[in-house]
Amino acid sequence: MNKKLRVGIIGTGNIGTDLLIKIQRSQFLECSIFTGRNLASSGMSRAASMGIRISDEGIDAIINEPGLCDIVFDATSARSHLSHAPILDKLGKFVIDMTPAKIGTLCVPAVNLEEAVESRNVNMITCGGQASIPIAYAITQVHPEIEYIETVSTISSRSAGPATRINIDEYIGTTEKGLRIFSGVKEAKVMLNLNPANPAIDMQTTVMAEIANPNLKQITIEVEKIVQKIQRYVPGYNIVVLPTYDNNRLLITVRVQGLGDYLPKFAGNLDIINCAAIEVAERFAQKNLMRNEP
Repeated sequence: MNKKLRVGIIGTGNIGTDLLIKIQRSQFLECSIFTGRNLASSGMSRAASMGIRISDEGIDAIINEPGLCDIVFDATSARSHLSHAPILDKLGKFVIDMTPAKIGTLCVPAVNLEEAVESRNVNMITCGGQASIPIAYAITQVHPEIEYIETVSTISSRSAGPATRINIDEYIGTTEKGLRIFSGVKEAKVMLNLNPANPAIDMQTTVMAEIANPNLKQITIEVEKIVQKIQRYVPGYNIVVLPTYDNNRLLITVRVQGLGDYLPKFAGNLDIINCAAIEVAERFAQKNLMRNEP
């Protein structure tokens, strides 16, 4: 029996290449096709050096040979995914959308992993969403009456590839949607800063909520519980400012360091979304392989 499910990655930029490297460590996944548009890109060169099959045909590589893979990671752009999604659905693929297209089931593995893997298209929201939504969720487990949450994520500009930069508007909209869905707040505001500092800074995300008389002790307990869940798949995720209350605003800050697989450790924005995506893929693979056991 095949012990691993085959994975296709569309998009060979920072996200796609980092995913490829991480998949090599998985006991449930193997990459069978790494496809984009430029065979001369650094991601393509990296994949070729690893012995991975590459293609410059984009999604057509999978259309022309559907049996290549069982799972598809779409690491292109939100606009591209809108056209890719119905094609991959017809091909019967389990799709993990790395773009902020928000047409699939929004997923934060620490919160709704089991629900998400039952759908055919799973959206990983954004790096800022993966960092902030679990904290917002934890806060509203204690104070469901909160109506407004604001988040600010800062990442190194060196870790933001072309797809990230052209998806900024979609990034804001999808992260805000995720915050509203998972926390139940009526209004959410999201900001993203690309910091050009050298040396590069680690990813950092601050969550702020308007609230009167918060139960800081219980909030801290809930936050620490969700952080422990995230650290199982993103070990570099840590609280750097514990729940703090000032002027009717609750504030919590997290920092994310990466594993340094493709970009250096400051690129925690790659790890927070890619590790979350692999958690989804591995859970889907586990369930699929168990169903197929004799």
